[in-house]
Amino acid sequence: MATSTDASVSARAAGTGRPAGTGRPGGTGRVAGTGRAALRFDGARLWALDQTLLPWREEELELRSAADVADALKRLAIRGAPLIGVAGGYGVALEVIASPTREALDRASTLLRGARPTAVNLARAVDRVRAAALAAPAGEMASAARAAAGVIHAEEEAASAAMAVHGAALLSGRRRLLTHCNTGLLAGPGRGTALSVVVELADRGELDGVIACEARPLLQGARLTVWELVQLGIAHELIVDAAAAGLIRTGAVDAVILGCDRVASNGDVANKVGTYGLALAARAAAIPFVVVGPTSSIDPEAASGDEIAIEERGADEVRLAGGEPVTIAGTRCRNPAFDVTPAELVSALVTERGVASPLSTASISALLA
Repeated sequence: MATSTDASVSARAAGTGRPAGTGRPGGTGRVAGTGRAALRFDGARLWALDQTLLPWREEELELRSAADVADALKRLAIRGAPLIGVAGGYGVALEVIASPTREALDRASTLLRGARPTAVNLARAVDRVRAAALAAPAGEMASAARAAAGVIHAEEEAASAAMAVHGAALLSGRRRLLTHCNTGLLAGPGRGTALSVVVELADRGELDGVIACEARPLLQGARLTVWELVQLGIAHELIVDAAAAGLIRTGAVDAVILGCDRVASNGDVANKVGTYGLALAARAAAIPFVVVGPTSSIDPEAASGDEIAIEERGADEVRLAGGEPVTIAGTRCRNPAFDVTPAELVSALVTERGVASPLSTASISALLA
């Protein structure tokens, strides 16, 4: 079941910034111009903006079970590592609300854990809610699961606010930023991850503009990041992914800032495919390459990026664009959704607990201590 409205957005005056604390549209995690959150839980149902339809239509999905949530995750109606984790926690809660039994709890946990393999936030959130439900007194499994999911949601919102402040301090003076994929409130509670830093810099009047990579094959940059930046009134330009390295080389960019789906214990970063190439370009141009993500995206069990499972998605995502073919039918394709950037190419990892720089086993461990 879904509700929808026409997606009508208008550009605001861009590039002027606002003083800190004045509040920018969407600053509380609600989509500017709609009053809707990207994800909200009403106690019995989970409501989510269907991100596969943006920016042309704003349609809200009504999710009533773990299976509903898992399906939304798999088809990227809900995406972004922190938001995936929050949705997974609520998915477990939905199942035990409907059937407060150990069988239902185990079924939901297994289903949701396997929905997306790369973002560690999902497994971590599912396990936390499951543990809370198992520890609850008889008859209180559903309420315990609901409460645990709500705590995770609140933690990610608080993390977003803290990351914005830490990241803005780190990048002060870097007025032209390049970003990849989508890392705003459509990717995480609050104002998101990397885009929360962008918004904070704009609020402080310290941002001239953003270059957004389109993020093939599903165009999360073109569809989602541009949609958010328009509504936020932040000056921006969209580029094809292949143009990024050349623009970085010419000095058009002062820093690269993006999010992460999983960080290994040595600091290797798994993120949207194309991230590794941007890191190489930033290193060659001697500009900062900054990753922003909550500590819930750090996987202390993964010794390096080689141990991170990289999701390989369907070939039609490459063969088609907007539902129309861009190559010969049946062409064999590779479609890794993520790549791994070695820690030595990352200038800094910004988290809610502070900044790790340079990235190493020791600096990552310090964030988790």
